[in-house]
Amino acid sequence: MDHENHRYKVVGRAAGSNHAGRFEAHAREAVSDGWDRDDVLPVLRTQTTIEVPRKVITYNTSPDLPFDRSINPYRGCEHGCVYCFARPSHAYLGLSPGLDFETRLIARPDAAEVLRKELAARKYRPAPIAIGTNTDPYQPIEKTHGIMRRCLEVLSDCNHPVAIVTKGSLIERDIDILADMARRGLVRVGISVTTLDAKLSRLMEPRAPAPARRLVMIRRLAAAGVPVRVMASPMIPALTDPELEAILQSGKEAGARHASWIMLRLPREVSPLVQDWLAEHYPDRAERIMNRLREMHGGKEYDARWHRRMRGEGPYAEVIAQRFKLAAKRLGLSGQAPPMRCDLFRPPVLPGAQLNLL
Repeated sequence: MDHENHRYKVVGRAAGSNHAGRFEAHAREAVSDGWDRDDVLPVLRTQTTIEVPRKVITYNTSPDLPFDRSINPYRGCEHGCVYCFARPSHAYLGLSPGLDFETRLIARPDAAEVLRKELAARKYRPAPIAIGTNTDPYQPIEKTHGIMRRCLEVLSDCNHPVAIVTKGSLIERDIDILADMARRGLVRVGISVTTLDAKLSRLMEPRAPAPARRLVMIRRLAAAGVPVRVMASPMIPALTDPELEAILQSGKEAGARHASWIMLRLPREVSPLVQDWLAEHYPDRAERIMNRLREMHGGKEYDARWHRRMRGEGPYAEVIAQRFKLAAKRLGLSGQAPPMRCDLFRPPVLPGAQLNLL
């Protein structure tokens, strides 16, 4: 499957390969036959297929996460961030975590209606639903499909709390819903700002809004009364971590109330993708970056154990944590947001259901 560079002209993508997923029995490799091609290769375009889900709420018991349930309107993400920890999930679909992850997307148009049914179930008990924890709900194809907006409408109608994480400026389209939910204590939004360097951002997250645009998103959401968290995530040693304080400062000036950070994670297929990207774009510091990561994970490129995978261990990780703590305190950016309200929840009424007369 690592043959897209030979079949297509790859433009504006972060992944440099398309290796088969770890569950595939066979892999394909392009080999030159000695015949030079004079024809112009077509540009590799994004393809979207449709999935009809039976359920959309996914539950977890991870002690590292502040939520126990989430929704993903899409599989794969056109933002194409090279470091995305969700890339390995594409292997479960028989697709590559490389270029396939950012070019072969799956939309779930019926997600809102399935969500409505799940919330109406007699046994359902409300707790904040997280959206954007795997792939971005406001990636470019949301403009066409509108799945996220319809899910928000369902959540708003039944007063259900939701926490959103995104880089996508399309969230501004939904400020009308978000502002109304914020007045009821039902929403908070996290905006990921990985760097303030537009050039670096374009290289590692090629189809995501520029850093300056994300600060505008924070400003507009905050002006509408939506509580916003600036997320300095992921921090990449010797590449983006020198910007930590500047990112928090910019987020605060834009109106963020809270802040958080996560260290770069390299699970499964993400590690070779990131190492190839570093070798191509930052060969002068690639080895230094990887050495720092190994120091924080007991000599490995990644340690998936609870309480270690998000931030690592050791002196370097402790320095970053202390820098964050001091900067956040100085700026008045709290780490813990107030709890959202669950007591307002009212199960949606499905078509044909008998209304409660009491």
